[in-house]
Amino acid sequence: MTPRIRRLGLPVLTASVLALATACGGGGGGGGTAAESSAKPGEKIKLTIGLFGDFGFKPLYEEYKKTHPDIEIVENVTQFNDHHSNLVKRLATNAGAGDIEAVEVGYISTFTAQPGRFNDLKQYGLDKRQPDYLDWKWQQGLSKDGAQVLGLGTDVGGLAMCYRKDLFKKAGLPTDRTEVAALWPTWDQYIATGKKFAAANVAGAKFVDSPGEIFRAMVNQAPIGLYDAQDTIIVDSNADVKKAWDLSNQITQEGLTAKLAAFSPPWNTGFAKGSFATIICPAWMTGFIQEQAKDASGKWDIATVPGGSGNSGGSHLMVPKQSKHPKEAAELIDFLTSKDNQAKVFKEEGTFPSIPALYDDPSIQNFTKPFFGDAPIGKIYSEAAKALKPQHLGPKEADVRVAIGNGLGRVEQGKQTPDEAWAQVLEDVKKIK
Repeated sequence: MTPRIRRLGLPVLTASVLALATACGGGGGGGGTAAESSAKPGEKIKLTIGLFGDFGFKPLYEEYKKTHPDIEIVENVTQFNDHHSNLVKRLATNAGAGDIEAVEVGYISTFTAQPGRFNDLKQYGLDKRQPDYLDWKWQQGLSKDGAQVLGLGTDVGGLAMCYRKDLFKKAGLPTDRTEVAALWPTWDQYIATGKKFAAANVAGAKFVDSPGEIFRAMVNQAPIGLYDAQDTIIVDSNADVKKAWDLSNQITQEGLTAKLAAFSPPWNTGFAKGSFATIICPAWMTGFIQEQAKDASGKWDIATVPGGSGNSGGSHLMVPKQSKHPKEAAELIDFLTSKDNQAKVFKEEGTFPSIPALYDDPSIQNFTKPFFGDAPIGKIYSEAAKALKPQHLGPKEADVRVAIGNGLGRVEQGKQTPDEAWAQVLEDVKKIK
């Protein structure tokens, strides 16, 4: 797993770990005061920031230290699953959390349900940042009652579809991104295109890596996802979830998937080998593709995703109550998530800003990447973000996705039929409380 891996499609945390988080929800914090730093005048302050992969912050740290010479920043990076499970445990034991912790959107509601474990950033004036943000992104970082600001957003995962032009050409399909987008305005047409690709028998290549991210993209495009607004799991009654399940499994049954689980070592290798022709492509994925397929410059391109828009991923930065320097931590979060710095990180790493004022900025609108055939990345992802309709996320969102992802995997591995796997998914989901 490379340092750039940041946003997992179907992240895995054990039910016991997530149960631990719930058991600790709302508990009082400790370690630091809620209003001021414990640092003495003139003392060097060390801030630790816990991340899951490379957020592109290192150049920003150096810039920050030029005006804050008393601040030392230590970045602790772990893999996605380890990061979130460790944070759950550290909050429960009230020891070991960083001054700043990143939380991915699939888990944000798990942690905002524990307001007593985090500092209210409003105490440090960061409620002033509300006008900067997409409204739904701002809301995701609030406590459930909306009274506390617990996290500031870094990015959003506006969706597109990345594809291999050389493989499309071998299959006799169009390669121009506008013509490619016209192939699949709907997911049914995406599958139909995949069947044409499969019929061409392109050596060593399948149409898509695996069905997991396809499922997530389809569900995220629906008005209502895995939860209703009352935080009730509705997997068994939401027709859009079942439709996404059926279509995702159709991809497997049609033989269109390379059976490469997202973020596994074989999946990483698949980029370099050209093992699949299309992949769900949130903005942050562009940096990862570029990292994994270094010799494929000019072979990849980007088109509109079926359905036109959607979101997959994105994070918030939060300050646990354990921090001994919450004031300084809040100030660093304010800096890292500023409008200018979100723009810088996008251009370097591909993570798309959560500040809509940037979407019409010429430096974003006109931004291209030679690796992707000079695709107008800024324009593509700006339009996707503008078209995005936010979806309510429930407190065990990630755990529900794990149950469904496991079911898709069982079908892909030939262990169960789609109907058998779906029945087990519904039983597994019932156990999630």
